[in-house]
Amino acid sequence: MKRHQADSTSATRLALRISVALVFAGTGLEKFSSDPTSYWVHVFTAIGLGQWFRYFTGVVETLGGLLFLIPRATTVGAALLVASMVGAMVVHVVVFKHPADSLFPGLYLVGVVIAYAKLRVSKRDRLTGVD
Repeated sequence: MKRHQADSTSATRLALRISVALVFAGTGLEKFSSDPTSYWVHVFTAIGLGQWFRYFTGVVETLGGLLFLIPRATTVGAALLVASMVGAMVVHVVVFKHPADSLFPGLYLVGVVIAYAKLRVSKRDRLTGVD
């Protein structure tokens, strides 16, 4: 592989990692707001499992986003994020009875899966020397 292509591929991998990390760490950290008028306080009150579940979800999303940054931990981070988004989709369909609202978690889910797949293909190509 030419030096320029290697640099470009490396930059793409880093951009994917940072993008996923920023989206999920940011969304996860939002869930720690103690403001009673916060969107997330209302959402998790409506879910009915208590505010502990909001904090738990915040930890899962933040940790998943941060782990996605670390090459050796990307699979674990992706698994946490996929589980969180599937859970959000189920809540929108089963608890809130608004299946259309599962669109946004679904798009986030697709984004994580595509980013993870791109990183895996890129890693395989580097290991096998494919141009």
